[in-house]
Amino acid sequence: MTEPQQSWWRGRGAIIAATIIVLLAVVIVWRSCHSAAPADEAGDVVVSVQVAKAERGTIANEITAVATLTPRQMADVMPKVSGQIAQMPLLVNRAVRAGDVLAVLESRDLAAQRAEAAAALLEANATAHTTANGAVPLTNAQDAKSVRDAGAALDNARRTYDRRKVLFDQGGISKKELEASQLAVTQAEDDLRLAESSSSLHRGVTNPGDVAVAGAKARQARDRLAALDAQLGYANIRAPFDGVVIEQFQHQGDFANSGTKMLTIADSSTLIAKMEVSEAVASTLKNGDAVSIVPDDRPNETFTGAISLVGRGADAQSRSVEVWVVVPNPAGRLRPNGVARVAIAAQSANNVIVIPSSAVTLDATNGNSGTVMVVDAKSVAHEVHVTTGIRSGGRTQVLSGLNGGETVVTEGNYGLPDGTKVALPGAEPPAAKKSGAAD
Repeated sequence: MTEPQQSWWRGRGAIIAATIIVLLAVVIVWRSCHSAAPADEAGDVVVSVQVAKAERGTIANEITAVATLTPRQMADVMPKVSGQIAQMPLLVNRAVRAGDVLAVLESRDLAAQRAEAAAALLEANATAHTTANGAVPLTNAQDAKSVRDAGAALDNARRTYDRRKVLFDQGGISKKELEASQLAVTQAEDDLRLAESSSSLHRGVTNPGDVAVAGAKARQARDRLAALDAQLGYANIRAPFDGVVIEQFQHQGDFANSGTKMLTIADSSTLIAKMEVSEAVASTLKNGDAVSIVPDDRPNETFTGAISLVGRGADAQSRSVEVWVVVPNPAGRLRPNGVARVAIAAQSANNVIVIPSSAVTLDATNGNSGTVMVVDAKSVAHEVHVTTGIRSGGRTQVLSGLNGGETVVTEGNYGLPDGTKVALPGAEPPAAKKSGAAD
């Protein structure tokens, strides 16, 4: 390489080296300026957050399930006697009252039997009356007459005997005639005892037996008439309770057999939401717990009810427990046998500290401990360790760590350092001091 070329390369190298040194100096100066400023202004950083108050209130553990809405009362109407349906209108979806006649069965044969039984009862009553007030008194009167006649005959025989004894003593008659009079007295005494015994037997055996038989026949006729009245009444098929006819299986002209379903009536004024829950969940429920019901066919409406039954036994296969919820339905908007989503407010706690769930940063997803950022009077956020309880509907119960009334950070609390200055809603700090502002 020639001398001029070497000189050119040395000059060019000097220029590049000088340029590099200048650039390094500029970088050092820039970094020193921008590293000192944050150190000086660290205490002036302000973070915008959203906050809420820790308040005392009521919270409950919300349990959700799917339930079937069944009527409180539902019955299949069946006739007790067989017969052709003489009258029966179309009843499906018709509201009925208890005792309303729903159908009438052909019953002319029963009416004829009833008339015959009524006549038989009249005859039996007349016989019983005649027996008790006619034949028996006549027999009693005849028995009394026989006793009186026998007594009079005995008195007459005794007086005759007494007179003849006097005559015999005076020698006026023979001993044979006296003995004949004595025999007549004995026969009269026997006749009196016979009459008295006959009267006693009639009063103790014959008369009560005749009256009892006549009375039994009258009662038998009366019972038969009552049975036919009942069967005749069964010909009128009546509603067992207030409700709505939801199914009709037979119509006018059909032959209805005893024990065959004619109608199904449901009382939908009150429904029962029946559901299956696990044993663990069932152990947290009790009668009276409030329940919200959202039917599938009315997703925009919410109905309220209360638990009325928590099953004492569990299903052997699914290990689930049946739970019933009483749901008032006076307007009939809920459809029987429909499906609904239910939310049960279980383990309700009153006068406890409640904060928004977003204010709690849990140590573990399924844990019950974590931290809450509490803002003091100087708008400085401090980390507080808390223990949580029930979590429901975006709210969390705080068991320890808060006393109530504190201001907690609900938005912007994740990763927020302890002791950070925060800007509360409605008190926005100057734009130059906000974290993330343009330099």
